Amino acid sequence: MISREFRILFWVLCIHLAGIYLFTKGFLLNRLALPDRSVDACTSLATHKRAVLLVIDALRFDFIAEHPPEPASPFHHNILTLPRELTAAHPDRSFIFNAHSDPPTTTLQRLKGITTGSLPTFVDAGENFGGSSIHEDSIIHQLNAAGRKIAFAGDDTWLALFPDGFQPNMTFAFDSFNVEDLHTVDQGVIDNLLPLMRHHKNSWHFAIGHGLGVDHAGHRVGPDHPVLREKLEQMNTLLRDVVAAMDDDTLLIMLGDHGMDKMGNHGGDNILETMSALWIYSKVPLSLPEHTIPEAILPVITFPDTPVPHRHVQQIDLVPTISLLLGLPIPFNNLGTVIPELFNRDSDGSSLQKAMELNAAQIRRYLDAYRSSSSGKELDAAWHDFSLAWDGVHAMDGNDRLIALDNFTRLALSACRILWAQFNVFLMGAGLAVIGLSIVAGWALYSKLRDVADVEWEKWVDDKVWWSFSASAVGSALGYLAHIVLHKYLDGVAMHQTVLFAAAIVSSFVMIATTRPVITLKAIKSLPIFLILHTLCFASNSFTVWEDHIVLFFLISSIVPSVITGFTAPTSRLRFRILGFSALFAICVRLMAMSTVCREEQHPYCTVTFYASESSSAPPLTALLLAFPVAIAVPLVVRRILKISKSDSGLAATFIPLLFAPSLIAGTMFWMLEWVDSAQVLGDMGDTLRVTRTVLARTTAVTMLIGGLSVWWTSPACLAISKSQTSEASTQEKAEVTVLGFANAFGSPYLMFWLIFFSIMWLMTQLSGQIVLGLSSIALLSYLEIIDSVRDVHSLNNAFTSPNASLQLADTNPNHDLLFSEIVPLALLAMHMYHSTGHQSTFSSIQWKSAFILGKTLSFPFSHVSIAINTFGSFFLGALAVPLIVLWNLPPIPLSPSRPRPNALRAALAISLYFAVLAFGAAACAAVLRRHLMVWKIFAPRYLGAGFGLWAVDVGVLVGVGVGVGRVGEEIGRVFGRVRN
Repeated sequence: MISREFRILFWVLCIHLAGIYLFTKGFLLNRLALPDRSVDACTSLATHKRAVLLVIDALRFDFIAEHPPEPASPFHHNILTLPRELTAAHPDRSFIFNAHSDPPTTTLQRLKGITTGSLPTFVDAGENFGGSSIHEDSIIHQLNAAGRKIAFAGDDTWLALFPDGFQPNMTFAFDSFNVEDLHTVDQGVIDNLLPLMRHHKNSWHFAIGHGLGVDHAGHRVGPDHPVLREKLEQMNTLLRDVVAAMDDDTLLIMLGDHGMDKMGNHGGDNILETMSALWIYSKVPLSLPEHTIPEAILPVITFPDTPVPHRHVQQIDLVPTISLLLGLPIPFNNLGTVIPELFNRDSDGSSLQKAMELNAAQIRRYLDAYRSSSSGKELDAAWHDFSLAWDGVHAMDGNDRLIALDNFTRLALSACRILWAQFNVFLMGAGLAVIGLSIVAGWALYSKLRDVADVEWEKWVDDKVWWSFSASAVGSALGYLAHIVLHKYLDGVAMHQTVLFAAAIVSSFVMIATTRPVITLKAIKSLPIFLILHTLCFASNSFTVWEDHIVLFFLISSIVPSVITGFTAPTSRLRFRILGFSALFAICVRLMAMSTVCREEQHPYCTVTFYASESSSAPPLTALLLAFPVAIAVPLVVRRILKISKSDSGLAATFIPLLFAPSLIAGTMFWMLEWVDSAQVLGDMGDTLRVTRTVLARTTAVTMLIGGLSVWWTSPACLAISKSQTSEASTQEKAEVTVLGFANAFGSPYLMFWLIFFSIMWLMTQLSGQIVLGLSSIALLSYLEIIDSVRDVHSLNNAFTSPNASLQLADTNPNHDLLFSEIVPLALLAMHMYHSTGHQSTFSSIQWKSAFILGKTLSFPFSHVSIAINTFGSFFLGALAVPLIVLWNLPPIPLSPSRPRPNALRAALAISLYFAVLAFGAAACAAVLRRHLMVWKIFAPRYLGAGFGLWAVDVGVLVGVGVGVGRVGEEIGRVFGRVRN
């Protein structure tokens, strides 16, 4: 039977999901893709019958630049040299460009850009793991419409975008997400593309080759590694073979779909991620260098740390350029501008002018069609500028006309980049309203549950569950009716969204109304200052950027009241316990802070220590040296803490040494083998190490999730019970029962439950993160001892100041009123764990290696779950640990075993409230600052992080209180029976 705590927490989770979904749908919208197709082709500008598009994934511009950054890297500079050699020898037929890749810099979105000429939206980044096919006009569609045959070899992402776009007998696709495999895709391109060019050149018109080795090398070992040098050398050889196989009728376009950052990752808008390489080569002249082009339409840009600027284009400029060079219509949704150098063929500039006029006319048709669409009002603000720029084109001649044409096309691009960040205010407001009301409802439950009598709490919670879900059903019906009546006024709001909003709002209102919380001055004064300050941080981009440092300060400061209590403790034992464990807590937290991953905005005031360097994804030497000692030490520390209350017996005596300790060692061994394989410490061992560590990871996960949970569920108690006979003076024998672990009968079995999930998180975390997890577990246990001792101090002080001191001291009831301030350090510890395990609120900090822990290739759902655990597992663990604040050092007498359950429920509601307030603050600030320059770089990712973090917390308390606490209560009740006051 599902427990009542599970049902009420499930309701809280559903309300949070509804609010975050509604806000997200209003905040992150997809661009409208028009279905129109261009039909008018201009063959007079065509120069080639065939083209080869060679995509070298993650090929950054400086990898092919003639003047690389200083100092040059021996691993990725001056290696892929053929483009610059041919450009120096034949400037009329070879052109190198620094191409801007619009963020998000993920492969699927960039392929959309270089085939359609359109722009991605922020939400598109999430589609990289499962993109849908492209239906809008593209160069692939135009080629097929013209009867041209397309051959393909390489990254299978192309097949997801264009499932029917290629000739079946000339399609050779390979898995794109096996980051461990550096060679299969590249070799597949070499083995299939070159024979097509050498022996079957009349059977195709457009050939695509997409290699992944450079990208995978960057993800796996970073750009400063010999492996990347080997891949670039291989690509240079491939280019030489392609050039040798070309004839005069073939055009070669080589590009990187995006760049890579210093760590070898991509996905964001870092300048190293958006500056990609582009090289266009023909064996016949494309340009007449003696004919000058106005410098105003030839922008240049300087790559970081390079001595000279270089020619700069937009990556989507490829679309109109290739279309005209092949005699195809420019795709209808294109916003790119033709590259002038490739049409500079006439002394009077007529070819260039014609190309730019065709390009501008196509963009004008697109803008007109878009304005006539359902989303046309998005362009109203910029339409006046468009009209002026278009009128300016017709008033100019000669070079001025070229400049005016370029100005119009670039104005359209820049305006659309801004305007397509459109927001649905209805949905954003609805989401904020739902999240805000969920906070009020959660607070009402948390505060009122404290005042409910022990014997009544179960009925009280059952009533709230019935009312909440009944109100949701009524709200759904009202929402359905409201949408039918008001749908004309709800622009962009779907039926299911109205129903969801109404269900969540009505349910929350009913929960608040039936709970009837009382707002007092004491309640207002007790508002946690750290939560308020933490939430206000999201209103500032600087505070958001440096949140990891702010959380550290808040976390250390949050235990200051406990330290003050320690100095005033009435006994030396309590004083030493509080101060000693506070010092241990602070030391662990400070050591955790030594593990850092820096945001781009934090440079130069931040140094990466989570990895070996900023340009490497390998673990640092300290992590390699300390990982195994920490894996061995953590189980020993746990047993030592349990020994204080003599709770190291029963399940703990077998679970910790036989299951928990080996699982940590196995998790560390996995990442050691990954490092040995990546660094090739033992040379190239093929798939031996890959298979070994995959088997190790799967065995560990199955053992802990199935074996560990089964053992724990069967007998979770950490008790040792013995009986003996004693004789009294009356010669009567009396049975004496000794129970070791009695003082922590509730806390110790729940800790075993928590350790099972801790071991899974350990497996999913890299070596530096494992050391952080070890320190966080010690910090958690220290904090539990601090809270327990502080409660003892308060109890003694109350007893000493009471007129009935003897009765107060004789009272064995250990129940204490849970304070919200006791939850705050645990919530901050979860946040600190998130940052210290190598994460920030940026896409580039996602540790993609974790997707391949349980398998060699990307596989649903294991890869996705692994990434989720690696990224947000710290929030789950923090929420899962919350019941320990109530259960720790709690004996079963004189309470009934069910008594900890309402307090555990209150603790769960408290930490859910903390993260719900953070999510509300992040969402509200993102909404208010939605036109801020840094919204997509700082505020939007932080909101997404807050949303996912809240979900992880809600799931954590659902598992912890809904499952773990209930099972512990059942087992303790079975062992001791029900003992009442």
